[in-house]
Amino acid sequence: MRRRDFIAAVIASIGISSPLAAWAQGPQQMRRVSVLVGLDEKDPEAQRRVKAFRLGMRDLSWIEGRNVQIEFRFMGGNVESINKHVGEVIGLAPDVIVANSSPVIAALRATKSNIPIVFAMVIDPVGQGFVPSLAHPGANITGFSFSESEIVGKWINLLHDVKPNLSRAALMFNPDTAPYFDSYLRSFNASPKQTAVEVEALYVKSLAEVELAIAKLGREPDGGLIAGSDIFIVVARGAILKAASQHRVPVISPYRQFVFEGSLMSYGPDSGDIFRLSASYVDRILKGEAPGNLPVQAPNKYELAVNLRTAKALGLTIRESFLLLADEVIE
Repeated sequence: MRRRDFIAAVIASIGISSPLAAWAQGPQQMRRVSVLVGLDEKDPEAQRRVKAFRLGMRDLSWIEGRNVQIEFRFMGGNVESINKHVGEVIGLAPDVIVANSSPVIAALRATKSNIPIVFAMVIDPVGQGFVPSLAHPGANITGFSFSESEIVGKWINLLHDVKPNLSRAALMFNPDTAPYFDSYLRSFNASPKQTAVEVEALYVKSLAEVELAIAKLGREPDGGLIAGSDIFIVVARGAILKAASQHRVPVISPYRQFVFEGSLMSYGPDSGDIFRLSASYVDRILKGEAPGNLPVQAPNKYELAVNLRTAKALGLTIRESFLLLADEVIE
């Protein structure tokens, strides 16, 4: 018996799973996974997602260059770039595609390809028509959603807790890349409220519109801004935070990166955790499971971050009891 065969037999008999076991089993088929990230490659938030996905795959014994080839593509929040990369990826026919953001999954669905797709951080996948059911997505698409409509109320309550005189807030998003927020606002306005804060949609499609909208919001007293979970908003956050600082508008966002860069607060799912979990579905599909049989999963880990420097600049005092609830406080 060859040495490799002998080692393989011993490992199989005692049920060991390890890199040694992989070596003993001989060469493995190289699988290909394409990951389409909605942001710019240099964006720290994009890099956080990439790192989490790679770690998730490695934890499941998918080692780049050994048994899997992972190709990352970055869309930069640009619809033209999304369409270009989607067309190229479909032509390459990878074993699985990981799709980040609604515009990316919409572009993939439009190709009518049968390649298995795992979406990561997509809001309201049923409402947007990506899957017919969360429990039974069917066809070739499944994945991990980002947040439910109830999060609008949580953003308002958090802003109101820190700024008690808050009377109105604007939810800023691009209707072309985040159309789901209109239905979120309708759901919020139809539900019982803990505060009397009025919330309106604030549509923006360019940096110029962002700056004008925040300047107008800053001229009206007792206002606040919600920077929506929208790839356009994430890409435009530099302009958003600069204008919000200039016009003294408190900002809350779903993304912790906003807080690092100057927003007052963030509250939302852990994007890294979602990407790490998406690797588990890629693993199961590569091992033969049908994506349509894997239920869509909602986030199970949320984070609250607070920037005390920004609070001080805005003249806001945050209670110690509130800060104790935060996962991260920037002082």
